[in-house]
Amino acid sequence: MIPEHGGVQRNTSIALLSVGHACVDIYQGAVAALVPFFIAERDYSYAVASGIVLAASLLSSVAQPVFGALTDRWAMPWLLPLSTLLGGVGIALSGLGGSYALTLVFVAISGVGVAAYHPGAARAARIASQGSHRAMGWFSTGGNIGFALAPLMVTTVVAPAGLRWTPLLVLPALAGTAMCLPVVRALHQKQTAGPVTAVPTGSDDIASFVRLSLAVVFRSIAFVGLSAFLSLYVRQRLGSSTAAGTAALTVLYCGSAVGSVLGGNLASRWDRVTISRRSYLITAAALAGVVWVPGPAVYLFVALTSASLYVPFSLTVTLGQDYLPSRVGTASGITLGLAVSVGGLASPVIGSLADATSLQTALAPLVLMPLLSWLFLRNLSEPTAPHPAPAPQPQADDTDVTPAPAEQTGHHQPTRGGAIGACARQPGDLGTPPEIPRCSE
Repeated sequence: MIPEHGGVQRNTSIALLSVGHACVDIYQGAVAALVPFFIAERDYSYAVASGIVLAASLLSSVAQPVFGALTDRWAMPWLLPLSTLLGGVGIALSGLGGSYALTLVFVAISGVGVAAYHPGAARAARIASQGSHRAMGWFSTGGNIGFALAPLMVTTVVAPAGLRWTPLLVLPALAGTAMCLPVVRALHQKQTAGPVTAVPTGSDDIASFVRLSLAVVFRSIAFVGLSAFLSLYVRQRLGSSTAAGTAALTVLYCGSAVGSVLGGNLASRWDRVTISRRSYLITAAALAGVVWVPGPAVYLFVALTSASLYVPFSLTVTLGQDYLPSRVGTASGITLGLAVSVGGLASPVIGSLADATSLQTALAPLVLMPLLSWLFLRNLSEPTAPHPAPAPQPQADDTDVTPAPAEQTGHHQPTRGGAIGACARQPGDLGTPPEIPRCSE
C-alpha cells in the first residue's frame, strides 16, 4: 500500500512537487537565457547585462534564508502557488518597455518569488520523500529540468519577434501554480487534523553547516557565472549563430538533471560528503576544459561540468537539513537558495572583467571555485545519527508514512551516511519543526 499525504498518494506528492519545481526554476534559467537578447536588442554591454542577473540574485540570496526561517515558525503552504506565480510574472514583464530600471525591478520580483518557493517546497519534499536521497534527487531534478527547458523556451518565444513577446513566458508559472494546489490542500487537511508533536532528532551542528554553506557559495559562483555568459562565449569560440549558444546552455542545464539523479543514486552506496568532494575535483578539471579546450569539444566539457556540479546538489540540501535538524526551513533556504542565487552576485565582476579583457579571461577564475568548495568539505564529516525516543503513534487517518517494523518496536537501525533506517512519521504542519526522516535510500 502506498502511504497517502492528506488524501494525495505520497508518490503523487513528490511528482507534483517535482513538476512544480521545474515550473519555478525555469525562470532562474530564463534570466541567463534572456541576456543575449537584451544585449542584441538594447545594445547593453556585458557589465550592464550582468546587472540583470544580479537583480535576480541579490534579493533572492537575502530573501531565501528569511523565508526559510519563517517556514520554520509558521505553516505557510499557500506560499507555494503564490511564489510560483510571482516568479513567472516578473520574467513575463521583464521584456516590456525598454527601461533598464523597470527590467531590473521585474527580474527582482521574479527572484523574490523563486526565493519564497524553495524553503517550503524543500521541506514538503523531504517529508513526502521520507528522507530518501533518491526521492530528493528527483525533486532536485525537477528544478534542473526547468533550467534545461529555459533556453529552449526563451529562444522559441523571443527569437522570432523580440522581447515584446516575453508575456508568453508566464505560462509555466500558471501550470506550476495548478500543480501546487493539490499539495496545498493536502497540507491544509493535515494541519486542520491536528499536528502531532515530534521528538527532536538531535542538536544543530552549526560549524559544519557554515562550512557546507561556504562550499555551496563557491559552487554557485561557478555555475551562475558560467551560465550567464556561456551562450555568448560558445558563439564567440565557434564563430557560430545564436543556436550554438542556446545549444551549449541547454547542454549545461540538461547535464544538471543527470547529475542530480546520479547524486541521489550514489548516496545509497557512499556517504554524501565524500561524493561531493570528489565531484568538485572533477568539476575543476571539466571547467578548465570549457575555458581552454578549442573546438566543438567544448560541449563535452560543458556536459561534464554541469553533471559534476550537480551530483552534490540534492546531497547538500539533505546534509544541511541534517546539520540543522531543528531549523530545516532555514537550512533549505540557505543551501537550496544559495546554490543558485548567490552566484549572481559575482556576475557583474565577471561582466566588467569581460568588457576590459575578454570572455575567456573573465571565465578563467571560475576554475578555482570548485576547488574552494572541495577545500571547505575536505575535513567535513557526515551528520551524526541521532537516537530519538519513539514518537507517539498517529491515528490511522493521520498518517503520512507507514511505520517500519523497527519503528514499531522502538529499535532504530542506523544506516550509512548517518541516516536512520526506520523513518519517524511526520506532522502535517510544515510550520512546526518536524522530526525529519533521514533514510539513505
